[in-house]
Amino acid sequence: MPAGFGEAEFTEKRSRFIGRVWRTDTEEEALERIRETRERNHDATHNVYAYRIRECNTARYSDDGEPGGTSGLPTYNLFASEDINNVCCVVTRYFGGTLLGAGGLVRAYSKAAKMALDAAGVARMAQWRALSVSCGYGFYERMKRLLEEHGAIVRNTDFGVDIRLDVLLRADRAEKFVSALSEASAGRAGCVFAGEEFLGVRIR
Repeated sequence: MPAGFGEAEFTEKRSRFIGRVWRTDTEEEALERIRETRERNHDATHNVYAYRIRECNTARYSDDGEPGGTSGLPTYNLFASEDINNVCCVVTRYFGGTLLGAGGLVRAYSKAAKMALDAAGVARMAQWRALSVSCGYGFYERMKRLLEEHGAIVRNTDFGVDIRLDVLLRADRAEKFVSALSEASAGRAGCVFAGEEFLGVRIR
């Protein structure tokens, strides 16, 4: 799924293409993004869209007046080929006066969708463990390095008598971190399990 919102633009033979990608968890969200884009770009020649929603196993695309199979389907295929779900993409085209031909349209719409996806980034869902870790001020820099080495996300840091950090670690890395922390601190740092969460992890 997209890690966030992404937008990209380029010009091909004086036609302006604007690709936009959103993470959308329901079909209703996807349809709302399409509606908003059409309203914002009401003067565009075409607002081509594609979306894939995992929860309801729904996929739709539209050429919005472009020749059949030259725009909506190539846009959709980009996400299908990479198995990216919960995504909505709208590619807006302002016609520049020069016909691109079927092959040119396929390439242009695919490029706009890919550029927008690259701008948004891609995330994968994974199980994370929430931990509360604590240490003295003298061990804090080493703690930060350990957290970084194990790919932790620091949610909160409290500087009190000791330092306490609320962190998230991938479930498959949490035990290795706890062992490394115990060894590096000789038991002087504390670590308490605080639950699990299923979250999107950015992979690019």
